[in-house]
Amino acid sequence: MAHHHHHHEHHGADLAHAAEATLVKAGEQWTAMRAQVFDALAGFDKPASAYDIADAVSKAQGRRVAANSVYRILDLFVGANLARRVESANAYVANAHPDCLHDCIFLVCDSCGQTTHIDDDAITRSVRSAAKGAGFQPVRPVIEVRGKCGECDAPAEGAA
Repeated sequence: MAHHHHHHEHHGADLAHAAEATLVKAGEQWTAMRAQVFDALAGFDKPASAYDIADAVSKAQGRRVAANSVYRILDLFVGANLARRVESANAYVANAHPDCLHDCIFLVCDSCGQTTHIDDDAITRSVRSAAKGAGFQPVRPVIEVRGKCGECDAPAEGAA
């Protein structure tokens, strides 16, 4: 029996406010640039690279924003639980529940790139326990499952 983790998922302006509160609580400042990077990240419906985010922020600001500046902010966001890194895609997603720290499992569609985040504390506890049993201290387990989402795996209409 799976033990799923339940929490309040934030959306839109509520998500930005939750992200800001979480970052400030971590002792960091919520600057205009960090707000714009977060808004750009949250605006993507699929994992976004630092370059995707830099392009979106550049367009919003009307001036070029360097990807290396965005990388630094994204690293801060990952460390503060505002974003999650999809390792296999070298891309990021906004964390819809930044006020809740736990391990995530990503389901990544190889066809369309859609990434779904699920929580299953029993699985992540088991991964952490196995690592500790091997004499390894896990810091941030990354669990990604590659495959096809329901839409891409569904038979096309009219197909025989």
